[in-house]
Parts: sequence; structure tokens; C-alpha cells
Amino acid sequence: MADSSTRRRVKLYMLNEDRQWDDRGTGHVSSAYVERLKGMSLLVRSETDGSILLESKIQPDTAYQKQQETLIVWSEADNYDLALSFQEKAGCDEIWEKICSVQGKDPSVDITQDIVEESEDERFDEMPDAAPPIELPACELSKLDEISELFSSVLPSPIRREKLFYAIETDGYIKKLLDLFHMCEDLENIDGLHHLYEIFKSIFLLNKNELFEIVFADETIFDVVGVLEYDPSLPQPAKHREYLRNTAKFKEVIPITNQELLNKIHQTYRVQYIQDVILPTPSVFEENMLSTLTSFIFFNKVEIVSMIQEDEQFLTTLFAELTDDETDDNVRRDLILFLKEFCTFSQTLQPQSRDSFFKTLSVLGVLSAIEIILGLDDTRMKAAAIDIFSYIVEFSPSMVREFILREGQSHDDDDLLINLVIEQMINDTDPELGGAVQLMGILRLLIDPENMLATSNKTEKTEFLSFFYKRSMHVLTAPLFANTVDERPSKGIIYDFQTAQLSSLILELLTFCVEHHTYHIKNYIISKDLLRRVLVLLKSRHAFVALCALRFMRKIIGLKEDFYNRYIVKGCLFKPVVDAFKDNGNRYNLLNSAIIELFEYVKLEDIKSLCSHVVESHIKDLEVVTYVTTFKSLKMRYEQQQERLKEKASLDGTPSLLRNNRYRRDARTMDEEEEMWFDQDEETDDGDCTVHMSDLFKSKFPNCVVTVEREPVDAEFDPINRKVKEQPADLRDSPPRLLNKSSPTININLRAGTGSPEASPNSPPGSPGSPGSPDSPGSTNDPCPTPNCSPNVPMSPVEKANTITAKRPTLVGLVDYPDEDSDEEEEDEEAPSAKRQRLAT
Repeated sequence: MADSSTRRRVKLYMLNEDRQWDDRGTGHVSSAYVERLKGMSLLVRSETDGSILLESKIQPDTAYQKQQETLIVWSEADNYDLALSFQEKAGCDEIWEKICSVQGKDPSVDITQDIVEESEDERFDEMPDAAPPIELPACELSKLDEISELFSSVLPSPIRREKLFYAIETDGYIKKLLDLFHMCEDLENIDGLHHLYEIFKSIFLLNKNELFEIVFADETIFDVVGVLEYDPSLPQPAKHREYLRNTAKFKEVIPITNQELLNKIHQTYRVQYIQDVILPTPSVFEENMLSTLTSFIFFNKVEIVSMIQEDEQFLTTLFAELTDDETDDNVRRDLILFLKEFCTFSQTLQPQSRDSFFKTLSVLGVLSAIEIILGLDDTRMKAAAIDIFSYIVEFSPSMVREFILREGQSHDDDDLLINLVIEQMINDTDPELGGAVQLMGILRLLIDPENMLATSNKTEKTEFLSFFYKRSMHVLTAPLFANTVDERPSKGIIYDFQTAQLSSLILELLTFCVEHHTYHIKNYIISKDLLRRVLVLLKSRHAFVALCALRFMRKIIGLKEDFYNRYIVKGCLFKPVVDAFKDNGNRYNLLNSAIIELFEYVKLEDIKSLCSHVVESHIKDLEVVTYVTTFKSLKMRYEQQQERLKEKASLDGTPSLLRNNRYRRDARTMDEEEEMWFDQDEETDDGDCTVHMSDLFKSKFPNCVVTVEREPVDAEFDPINRKVKEQPADLRDSPPRLLNKSSPTININLRAGTGSPEASPNSPPGSPGSPGSPDSPGSTNDPCPTPNCSPNVPMSPVEKANTITAKRPTLVGLVDYPDEDSDEEEEDEEAPSAKRQRLAT
């Protein structure tokens, strides 16, 4: 079972839009009848989770092609090419026999169908059985013209291309043509050499892997390169062979003992050179004409990476020499360049294999090696190290963050890998800052919370960001602070393009931090007063720097956080923006539009604190701008807000609530509908009468304070009485304080149905708080506590609590809420409270 599993182990590839093979996973292939597809199908199940990677019905007319003994390639539909790469040749042969049996083909063939992409008439005229075999002319100097014309004529027809391919392969024609090449070159037969160029160009366009294996063999490849030197369009023959033999030297930095690996490396380099340098650009050919050549190179690279990765001794030796202090700089340069090429080839691996690949490099110390290289002065080595670092971060930023946190426990800030990367970005010598741009992208990946992991025992986001802001942020912002001393930009940032561009990169990264690092960047901005220093850059002569600074502030305001808004208002940080707006004058440019959009955003989002600050501090400078309505509307919005505040202040000027010797403002206000409901309820209640305080004051008691007594109710429905009874005796028996003790008072008892002070017939004689009850304090006939009062009328504690002191006719009745204290509220939950009687004004 183990042998069968290994034999059928495959990698599934799909050709993407860029004509590159994408690795779709590794699994085990089988062939079986699938009911849903109604036929025999190829099935590939993932070796990791058992999911189906491929389910493809073997169509009777699909052209399957076997390449390099371990590859099966076919097209499912237009621009949908698939490939199975087998681990073992036996597995490939087994599946190939299944495919051929379904299509009724002989397994000895390497392609099951002729690829036909022609009209119905052409297909009818050129059926495979009816097409005669192609007879190749004799391989002679005099026949080169005829051979070239024949090869060119068959290219438009897929069927004739197949016939030509079989004829070339069967007759060993390529080697015969190469013999003619040597003769022509010895005789300096330029016409013959030009014909040979056209012939071999046509051979490449046949797009056959079997022919490529012949052409790219060690004994023939240099002859083929020689043929391709004689391009008729060139005035002089190119010297590709000289370059490959003499100029392009293979440096074996670590001895490679595996001869198969060595041959594969040489072959891949030469074929890549033919594709990239010698052959015309792909746009010259028909679409997909050289897809097999691309696949040939791709699978070669996969084999090279796999072989090197399996050679543990080779990689161990490589990293040992790379990190050794005694290693010569020239040797170290070759080692790092080899490692860069190795990592570039690894991009062809599938995700699982790539994960294993980079973990192997991490264990061997690749990040420590990069750290050493970045500390050197060799520009070429640094560039290679940055490329390797970029590959690692793009694939696994968490692995890099883990390394940085681990080394932070034993390294100083200057020796940290992330700080070395930042310093490399800051000190980039490239006038266009190409390396700095690349490093900024790497830093963004490292500090991006979106790709940070949260596990049960730790949170990577919290841990790494805390580390970054504590140990590395000062290194990133150092150039920014150095160029904005004394609230004016330095000469370098004003005049030097490279310094200005570096500042824009730093600002772009800080803007990213504002958007994604809410807590850490907020503390850093406040503690360092960072926004003020950034806004200094609005004075730069480089518009893109000023726009970056403005974008930074716009991102902060866009968060709409009161914390930031208070910081901006307190620091008057709109002033640099307004000054820049004024200095820009009437110029209609991007800076003008961006500043107006900033104020427009404040207005539309109704950020009140910023709106008030702008109008109060800067409206004189801004209201002169009339070509947009932004500032006029902003001022109008501010004035409306001030009017609302004044109205609210006037409504809040009502008397406060008097209760238990404490003053409290009634926070609840009733709207008009609630007010009408109370009025209607009181007017329609049988036996109740409404006391209009203003009328009483004007007509009868202009100089008196009115005390209102309500009809006593049962204890369980009267929370006020119950509260009074529950008070301590000294508080219960003491009269409420008056707001103005010098005012005369008068007591009025309201009884249901009458205005007389006599008890209601419906009132129980023993009701708590009723006159004459044993528990009522009023039964003691205490005198009125104020001078000049009306004749003494016994009052219950509730009636005393309802004493209202009036100083002016516009008095509003004050309400005592039974839910003022939390403990009283808990005691009153179970008893329904009666609606409190209200005094209308």
C-alpha cells in the first residue's frame, strides 16, 4: 500500500493568465467512474486533508500529452491548462494507460489527440486519417531553402504540425540539421545559416517537449545557440556562445556532489537564457506557442529546489560560511547571491513545500545571516539580503516577528533586525529610493495587524506592536523630527528631492499606523506632539510632501475620536493648515482641493468641537473664500449650534428640586404631548380641581407662599407617605426648609370634590398621614413653623413635604421623585405608585 501511495503521489498545476504554472496542491491521483460526470474521471485528493483537488472527466476528444516521463498535460477548456507531475515514472505510466484505454489509443504515444483549432471546413478537409505523412527533404546544403519553406508552411495547421513533429523525431532530423550548421559555419555560408535560423525557429514553435529534450541536451544545446546567433534581422551575428562559455561563469560557492543536480542547474540557466535573450519576444508568436518551453523551465526549477533542500549537508555548510566572521567578502557575496537565486526558485513550490522550505532556512539561521549582511557596507550584498528578506516576510511575517521579539530580549536597539531594516530604508543611496520603497512595503507587512495571529496563550498583535513602538518607532520618526526643528522645515526637505521623498515614505507609513494601530499610535502622537511636527511639512516646496502631511491629519480627523479632537483644538493645529491655505492663494491645485475637502468633512460629519474651534479661531481668514460654500455653511452650522446651546441653557434655568434638605435639579423635561396628557388627565378626573398658581398669587395671596395638601391615600399606594414614615423620627417630625423664610405663607387643603379643609368621606379614619390619625404628626397641632402664617391647620408629613415656596408668579410646581435613592427604589419595586398630583401654572 505504501508503494502504491508513493507511486500515485502527484502535484497538480494550473496555467494562469500570465502563462505561469500555479501549484494547486499535492495529493494522490486515481481513475474511477464518477456518476455525476457520467464517465471515467481523474481524481486527485489532497494528502493533507483529503479534500478533492481535481475531478476531471476523461473526454474522448481531449488531447492528453505525456512529457519528461513524469508529466501529463492537457487542456480542460480555453485558457484552462492542467498538469500532473508524478513523483515516480511508474505512476505516470499507470495513469497514462488509463487515459489511453478510455480514448482507445495506444499507450506508447505521447499525445492522444491532434489539437485542432480550425473551422469545420478545415477539419473536414484535413481529417487525421486523411492527412498524408510529411516527407522531409534530404538534409543537404542545397535543400535548406526547401526545408525552411516546408517548416514555415506547416505551422498554421495543427494537424500538419503533428505530422512534422513525428517526422522530425523519427528521422533524427535535428542532429542532421546541426551537422549542416557546422558545414555552413565552416564555409561561411551566410544564406544557409539564415535558413537554419528560420528552421530552428519553426522547431521551437512546434511546442513539443520531446523536441526540447533533444535540443537542450548537453551535447546539442551550444550548437542550437550557435544556429540562433544568425538572425537575418541582425547586421552581425550575435555572440551568445561566447557569453555562455566565457562571460557567464558558474560559481560553485559550495561544492555540489550531486552530478544530476549540477547538470540540471546548467541546463536551466541556458534554456532560460534562450527564452529571455535569444528568442524574439512572445508577442511575435501566436498565443501559447511557447507554453511548453515555459513549462520545461518551471519544472526544472522545482526539481533543483527539491534536490538542494534534501541535501542537508549542503545548506548547513552554506549558512555556516555565510555567518562566519572569517569568511572573505567576495565569497560571502557569492553565497548570498546564490541564496537569493535559491529563494527565487522556491517561489515555484507549492505552499506546503514552501512553508517547509522557509522553516528549514529559519532553523539554519537565515534571518541572522541577513542581519549580518545589512550591517556591512557592500551595496550588492545588501540588495540581495533585502530580496531574501522580502521573500521571507511575504510568505510568513509571523516567523519574522517571532525572531525579532526573541532577539529583543538580548540585543540593544541598534542591533535589532527591524531597526537595521529601517536604517537601511532611511540611508538608501538610490536617487529614486527604490530600495526604500521596497523596505517600506516589508515594514508595512510586519506591522499590519491583519496578518497577526491571536492564540490562546498570547496575542501577537499586542506583544509585537508594544515592542515596535517602544524599541523601533523612534528610529522610524528620527528623520521627521530632525527635519522639522523650530517649526520650520529644514533646507534639505525644502530643496532636496531625495530627502523629501524619504519624508513622504515615512508619512505614508505613519498614516497606515493611524488607521490600523488605534491605541499605540495615539499615545505616541500625543506624547511626541507628532501632528504638530508633521504639519510643519506643509511649508515644503514639494507638493507631494505637503499633501502627505495633510493626508496624515485627514486620517486622524476621519477617525472622529474626541481624544484626537481635543488634542487638535488644544494645540491650535488647524493654524498650519489655514496658513498653508492662505499661502496657496487662488491657485486651483490639489493642495487647495485637499484642504477644502478637509473642512468639508468637518462640516458634513458635524464634528462640533472642531467646527467651533475653526469658526472661533480662523473664520476671518476663511470666510473670504466664496468660490465654495464650505466656510459659509461651516459658520452657519456653528451659529445654529450656539443658538441651540442658548435655548438649552434657558430651559435649564428652572428651580431645583428640594428634598430632604438637599437641592436637586429635575433632569427630566416633558415634551408638549406629555404636558397635554397631564393637563387632560387632571381636568377629566372626577372630584379633582386644578390650582392655577399664578391666578391665586395675583388675586388672593400676592405676598404669600402656598402650601398644598393632597387627599390622603392608602399607604400601599402612597410611596411618599411611606417614605416619610420610614425616615428617622427627627427628620420625620421636622418641617421642610423654605427657600425664603421671610416670605409669608398660607396653607390650602384640597379635598376631592370640595375646597374645604374637612376630611373626605372616602378617606379611611385611620389612614396614615390623615388628620386625626394616631401616627400623624399633625395630630400634635404644632404651629406653622413660619411667621405670619394662616390659622393653624394640622398637616400630615406628606402635606408638609408638598409645601412650595413661591417667589414670583411664574413658579413651576416642583415634584418629589420617590426613586431618588437606590435603596428606596429597591423597596418600592413591588408596590405600584400612584400618579403624583401636579400643579398647573
